[in-house]
Formats: sequence, C-alpha cells, structure tokens
Amino acid sequence: MTYSMEPMMLPEGDKVLEDIAFDLSTKAHTLSGSINPIFKKSMAHLVRSMNCYYSNLIEGHYTHPKDIDRALNQDYETLPEKRNLQLEARAHIEVQELINRLPRETPLVSEQFLLWVHKEFCSRLPEELLKVHNPETGFSLTVIPGELRKSGVQIGRHIPPTADELPHYLKRFSEAYDPSRHTKLRQIIAVAASHHRLLWIHPFYDGNGRVARLFSDTFLKSIGVGNDLWSISRGLACTVQDYKRLFAEAGLPRLNDLDGRGNLSQKGLSSFCTYFLQTCIDQIEFMENLFDLKTFLLRLEQITENYRYQNKLLPGSFPVLRELYFIGEMERGRISSITGYKERQSRSILNNLIQEELVVSDTPKGKIRLNFPLKIVSDLFPQLYPT
Repeated sequence: MTYSMEPMMLPEGDKVLEDIAFDLSTKAHTLSGSINPIFKKSMAHLVRSMNCYYSNLIEGHYTHPKDIDRALNQDYETLPEKRNLQLEARAHIEVQELINRLPRETPLVSEQFLLWVHKEFCSRLPEELLKVHNPETGFSLTVIPGELRKSGVQIGRHIPPTADELPHYLKRFSEAYDPSRHTKLRQIIAVAASHHRLLWIHPFYDGNGRVARLFSDTFLKSIGVGNDLWSISRGLACTVQDYKRLFAEAGLPRLNDLDGRGNLSQKGLSSFCTYFLQTCIDQIEFMENLFDLKTFLLRLEQITENYRYQNKLLPGSFPVLRELYFIGEMERGRISSITGYKERQSRSILNNLIQEELVVSDTPKGKIRLNFPLKIVSDLFPQLYPT
C-alpha cells in the first residue's frame, strides 16, 4: 500500500549528498562550539521568534516581529484578523518551548509525536483559524487538534493518501526515518527526506506545513545538528519558490529505469534533499557572519553610543556588555571592577542597562546576562528580518 511513497531514502553511497551532510554537521558544531552557552540562552528567545515569523510567512501569514513580541506579552490588536495572527505566532513559540522541554528519550519520528505537535499548536489557535474551506468544492469543516483527517483531499495536483491509509503511511514513515537505523550522515539526509514525505502524506486537514517545520527543526536538534542559534524556516522562506518547485518535483512519478526503483522520482527527492541541506548550511553561515566577534562588537558599541547620545545609558555601559558577550553572565558586583566606577555609579549603569532591556536577570539580585530586545535587533543583527 505504501509503495506509492517510495523511495523514502536515497541509496547509500550518494557522495554528493553525504558530503553536504558532513559539511552541515561540521559547520553546525563549529558555530555551536564558538558561542558561550549563556549567550545561546540569550539568543534562544530571539531565534524562536524569528523561526515563528518565517514559518508564518511561508503560510502566507505576515505578522510583524513587533506584533509577535507584543503577543508574547499578551498585548493584542483589536482588529480580529491581526489578533488571530498574533495568537497563531504565540502558539508557535509556545509549542517550540514545549518541545524543548520534552525528555530526551521521547520518540520524535513517530505518529504519536506528530499528533501531539498538531494538538498543542492547533488547540492554542482561535476558532477562526481552525476553519478550512475550499471555495472550488464548497467543502468546509473545523480542524480538530491532534486528529488525522477523516476524508481525502487534493493539494494542487497532488492527491495524498486516503484517510484510511494514513496509519499505514505514518507507520512506514516512522520505520524509514528512525534514527537508530541510520549512521550519523544518513540521519542528516533523513531529516531532509522526511520533511518532504511528511508533507506528501498530508496527515491533517490543515497545519501540515507548520507541523513539518517544527518536526524537522526538532529532528535536527535530536541528532545534534540543530540548535537555538539558527533556523531552517528562515532559509525556506527566503527561497520559497525553489522550496515549492523542488517539493513538487520530488513528488512526481519516476522518469525511467534510471530514476530509482520506487513509484516517485529518486532524482527529484535527491534534488530536494540537496536543496534542504544546503539551505541549512546557508543559514548557519549567515548566523556565523552575524556573530563574527569584531563586527558584532562594533555594532553593539554603536548601539550603546546611540543610547548614550540619547541620555539613556551612562559612560561605562559598553565595557559591561562586551564582558557579558565573552563570559555569558556575571555577578552585579563585578561592574565596579570593569568600569572603574564606585558602587553608586556602577549601580546607575546597571539600572539603565536593565531599563533599556539590554541586560536581564532571572531574579532581582541574580547574575546578569545579555538580552536582545526587538528595538535593537535590526541594528545588531542586520538582515535577520526583511527591511
């Protein structure tokens, strides 16, 4: 029954793909190893928000970063359309945070996990966003969170498996991409292939793209390649036409006897996997450039000087921020030794930095660390978001 979805993986010994997978693994570990763990914690919130923004964009839902930030503080628009998009963004970020707290032994490549992600995401959406309507057929319904579709659908020219076939296809999906069955390089290739095949199966009436991107992001992290410093969704959104074109080609019937032995095109799947993994590499390199020590500190210093010019910060503020970049976090009492000022002036420096949200602390007297409020993101991380 599931033969129509084959091949699930590409043949072993595909040197081009394996080289890309090796390059991705190397670059991901280099980036992760070059950043202080506390700095990663500071970046995690920003990257989750960015991931949400671009995932929304792929769905055709534009939610300005400031509106996402407001939604996280439960500050919503009065217009229902904008408020709904804010709630959708908040739901995405909350589910990302839930996923990050799952036990390491959670079976991610499974129907159970996919249903859980769909349920957690959709149960947070307003009712208006759970309604599905096809103007061509007049078909309409309300999506039930965490439930597989109960009837057939057609997505463009693609007709996914029928509803009663879904359990069989998802079982085959779980078997084919089980990380324990693959070497490290093959696990990385499996992330790309599984992303396509999950969307091809289309297990839900709505929310398939969102679930697939959350799944792929989690899959990458589970095999030690993904982390909180970069996002595949940004890359897919920035090359969305290639994403859609190569996705469609990977779902075409095989061309001839030289195009694999399954029902679908092996060449198409190979092209999609190459694109997906290369997009991951591009995003890692993009973030690597943003974190370049010299240019990052220059941008941070310029922001600090602008704040000083506006009388929002005091002299000595930048040395504190620079030190936090290197060591991650520190006791508040160290500010005097860094700036050379006495306690009263040092306390004023700290209070201003906290007021401007450039540093944060988990407790009123706890250690401080860097923070990246939205108001400085475009200057500190150029091109992270579109202009």
